[in-house]
This record gives sequence, C-alpha cells and structure tokens, in this order.
Amino acid sequence: MSVAVAAEPKMRAAVVAGPGMIRMEEVSRPEPGPGQVRVRLEGCGVCASNLTPWEGPEWMQFPTEPGALGHEGWGVVDAVGEGVQGLQVGDRVAALSHKSYAEYDVADVGAVVKLPDSLAGQPFPGEPLGCAFNIFRRCDIQPGQTVAIVGIGFLGAILTRLATDAGARVIAVSRRPFSLDLARDMGAAEVVAMDDHWRIIEQVRELTGGKFCERVIEAVGKQWPLDLAAELCAERGRLVIAGYHQDGPRQVNMQLWNWRGLDVINAHERDPEVYAQGVREAVEAVASGRLDPSPLYTHVYPLERLDEALNDTRDRPDGFLKALVTF
Repeated sequence: MSVAVAAEPKMRAAVVAGPGMIRMEEVSRPEPGPGQVRVRLEGCGVCASNLTPWEGPEWMQFPTEPGALGHEGWGVVDAVGEGVQGLQVGDRVAALSHKSYAEYDVADVGAVVKLPDSLAGQPFPGEPLGCAFNIFRRCDIQPGQTVAIVGIGFLGAILTRLATDAGARVIAVSRRPFSLDLARDMGAAEVVAMDDHWRIIEQVRELTGGKFCERVIEAVGKQWPLDLAAELCAERGRLVIAGYHQDGPRQVNMQLWNWRGLDVINAHERDPEVYAQGVREAVEAVASGRLDPSPLYTHVYPLERLDEALNDTRDRPDGFLKALVTF
C-alpha cells in the first residue's frame, strides 16, 4: 500500500543567470530557523547597488541564489521560528533580508520592523528608507546651515526633505532636469545643474557668499561627484559620503581636506541594530505624515520583469527615480 507524500511547498524566485540575464525558477519555500520569521513578500525595491553585480564584474559568480540581490522587501509574516517574540503570523512588516526577489524570504527577528495599520496597502521598502534616516542622523544638520546634496535620486530626495525640515537651506546638485524639479518639490531652496565642475563650484560660491556649505552630502557613488562634494564644503564643514562606492579604489584631494579641516563621514551603516532603528524612524515619519515617499516610487514592475527594472535603474529614463517589483 503506497503512502501519499505531501508535496514540498514551492515559490517563484528570480535568479540572475549571467550579466544582464534573469530567469524565473520554482524553488523550495524557505523555513524560518530559531529567532527568524518568514515573510510572504508583497514587493521589493530595486537598489542601485544591484547594478555592478548585474553588469557581471570578475568577482561576481553566476547563477545567483534564488532571490539574491533583493534586500528592500516588505510583506506579511506567515511563519515564525522557535523563540520569536513580538511578531506573529499576519503582521505586516519591512524586512532587512537578502533574498527578496522572491515570493518568500526569511529574516532574523531583529531585522524585521512591524508596519502600523495606517500604512496598510502602501509599499514600504524599509532598507533604503532606513538608510536615509541613518545618514541624516550622522549628518548632524543644524537649523540655519547650508547643505549641498550632490545627486538627487531616491536617497538624495529624501535627504533634501529631512534637511529642509530640520531648518537647513538645501542646495541640490543633480544631472537631470527631472531630478532638479523633484528637489524643488522636496524643499530645496536652490538647484544647480550638475554639468561643469568649475561652473558648479562658482555658482555655489556665489550662493553662499564665498563661504560654501557647512554640510555636503555626496549621494552618487562615483569619483567626480566625490571630488565635487569636497570642493563645496566650507572650512570646518562636514563631508558625508552617502553614495555607494563599489567600483574600486577612490582618490581624494587630501590637501583640500586638510586645508579646510573637514570632518569626513562614511554614512553607510553596518550595525544591524542601528540599521533597524533607522527603519523604525522611517516608519514613524511616514505613518505620521511627516514624510511622503509615495511620489518617489515612479516605476513598478512584476517580478518577471526584474531585468527591465534593473536596466531602467541603470539607464534612468526620463521621469525615473525608484523602481519597485511587486508580487
């Protein structure tokens, strides 16, 4: 007499099969271990940090694990592991997990932030929102300061709003007219086209009466914007590096850094507890209405079109700011 064996639960997941190549696979659904929860994902943001692996550098190994590269997921807890407290099945959450280009992912309970009912139905890519709040905290922006933000993408736009609300005068520097218009909408007092290096420096010099800016946030992740950001710093100013630099070594103008007595902050957070705290701060700000990120989610794709989402994140067509994939 044969005994029926229950089929192993499956899920759909995206696999990066090679440079610029996505395939969808049906794989086993992950199980939460002790101190973990499983999240049935509703969606995941697409991060610019995905672009270098997407191009296929020498150090990248293909195919990726199912769901890999996705780390901006949100959804509903559907299973809890042993010893989990404070979260239960049915809770809607943002998760700092790492295989969220899939229908399910698991996360340590300390990396999961519960979303209030007031955010029901709204996308919430917690990782980049939390990143913005952690960067803002390390900027130490004070009322009355002038803050230059070099690069107005998703991160730069949110930092423009936070700095403006803190009482700073924001000068937004960005390449695309769309981004400059967005910066104005987010509260920037001045906008500067990011075209010619020396022209930008002279324009900011004029806007600041020759003093330049007490705080400068570099939010691009490339050599030239880093060079430019340093030039825009006032004496004893603070240069905050928020761009994700992942394409090799950088050179810096140490003579300039020394002469102006700059404080230089690498604002990428690596402490998991602090990262989660940034997400909690973002949840409070969005739930209270202090921050509305919804206009920044400009493009939405189904998971099957993740390749298109990544390509648009790279190519930035007109009107593009932030891509989400939804399931």
